[in-house]
Amino acid sequence: MKESTISRKERILQTAMQLFANKGYLDTSTKEIAANAGVSEALIFKHFGNKDSLLSHIVKAGYRKVLMHHKGMMSYKSAKDFLRNMVKLPSELVADDPQFWKLQERLSHHSFSKTQHELFIKPVQPIVLKAFNELGYNNPELETQFLLLIIDMLWKKEACGEIANANELASLIEEKYQLK
Repeated sequence: MKESTISRKERILQTAMQLFANKGYLDTSTKEIAANAGVSEALIFKHFGNKDSLLSHIVKAGYRKVLMHHKGMMSYKSAKDFLRNMVKLPSELVADDPQFWKLQERLSHHSFSKTQHELFIKPVQPIVLKAFNELGYNNPELETQFLLLIIDMLWKKEACGEIANANELASLIEEKYQLK
């Protein structure tokens, strides 16, 4: 009994993420999620309470997964290695979980999702700044802001399929910052 409950809960989460990513959060009903997941709408409410809590669970779980899978990329060995990893991170994130990042791009205006993303990226900013300081850049604060904006734009464009040459762009950034 417990195993089928877990699999149905997981089916709800996967279905909801897919529908939210493709149709949008506001345009997806719990009734539609239930029908597509093959469960009752009541089961969604039993597991998650409401649609907002379901979304919250999906977003938090997505960022936990990202942190677990990309710990090594976030570690600081040297300034150039760290910056190179940050430049490659958008493509790797989207490749690992395209539905989650498509959902995040669609929700970039949603306050909860935006807050979760800011919590995810916040610890990176001082490390990028440290790297630019170590590399002797004239204005490391501005370089940090610039690189983080580029990274943010790259994952959003890649997640929604608006960019086909993300690896080439990452290589260009690496060349510009002499990270190769």
